[in-house]
Amino acid sequence: MAVIVPTLRHERRLWNAGHERVAGVDEVGVAPTCGAVVAAAVIMKPGCHRIPGVRDSKTLSMAQREKLAPLIRKRAVAIGVGAASVREIDQLNIYHATHLAMRRAIARLGGHDHVIVDGNRIVGFEGHVGPYTNIVDGDAKVYTIACASVVAKVVRDRMMAKLAARYPGYGWEHNQGYATRDHRDAIRAMGLTPFHRRSFLALQRTLAGDQLDFDLLGDPAASVDLHQRLEGEAVPVMVDDAMLDAADLAALDPFVDDGETLAFEPDPAPAFA
Repeated sequence: MAVIVPTLRHERRLWNAGHERVAGVDEVGVAPTCGAVVAAAVIMKPGCHRIPGVRDSKTLSMAQREKLAPLIRKRAVAIGVGAASVREIDQLNIYHATHLAMRRAIARLGGHDHVIVDGNRIVGFEGHVGPYTNIVDGDAKVYTIACASVVAKVVRDRMMAKLAARYPGYGWEHNQGYATRDHRDAIRAMGLTPFHRRSFLALQRTLAGDQLDFDLLGDPAASVDLHQRLEGEAVPVMVDDAMLDAADLAALDPFVDDGETLAFEPDPAPAFA
């Protein structure tokens, strides 16, 4: 099966319309049973050339991602990384927590003109980030989204490796929190950590000894009523009791600029014009 190579077609259309700061956005860590969900937003210079090898992070090896991430950071005009904690995932559900992580990543770009996001339309998203375009399978088709997917994946993998050192035995350094057999066996043997997503039915069935032959995402298509309620409320700060402190978070990614951390924080004011 041929690998799809992302293009700059969507970015060029927006650049030609006068939008210079076009941000591609993607997230990683939706399906794992533990750890934060992490999103990245990447702005490239109008008229840029693609970095050879950049594509959807799921199609790349860890070595390839580690090689490409610093090149992406070097070429990018701006990069923002945001996350939603395990507590936020359990409180909001993974669907809303993922969009919260995206909004945090976009807010850290220092301003943007237009957003291109992977996936389907998101209820109320424009009210937080301004004009945006959604592209289904965007991480495979759109260059800046593919760049964002690589950056986010590298950050989250390093976060899980760091957590693996604190909670050995779960195999997080190689399964990144997915419900692999070794991870399921470790949960049964040692129980849950503060970084397991207790809202995920997968964990409940794992502890009960059932087979994991169901959708780990639960019900991402949340009701319209829930969407409306959340849009009308300020997002609370819900930091895990055992959450990594700021120094740990900054150390997760050596490419982060001085003073920048992967913060779990309330949304700042919208950064769009």
